[in-house]
Amino acid sequence: MAQLTCPTCHRPFDSTRSDAMPFCCERCRLVDLHRWLNETNTLTVIHEDDDGEGLMTDE
Repeated sequence: MAQLTCPTCHRPFDSTRSDAMPFCCERCRLVDLHRWLNETNTLTVIHEDDDGEGLMTDE
């Protein structure tokens, strides 16, 4: 029985009983999908300018 923490609600859950891994339930999986589709979640991208300095931006 592996205890994991749901990345959406942060509650511990038994990974062997979840059908929505890595989430604790289907609701948390859909909440996460909604956040990505509405661009609430973003990835940080580092762009290099001409002098080689990295510029961090959210895209």
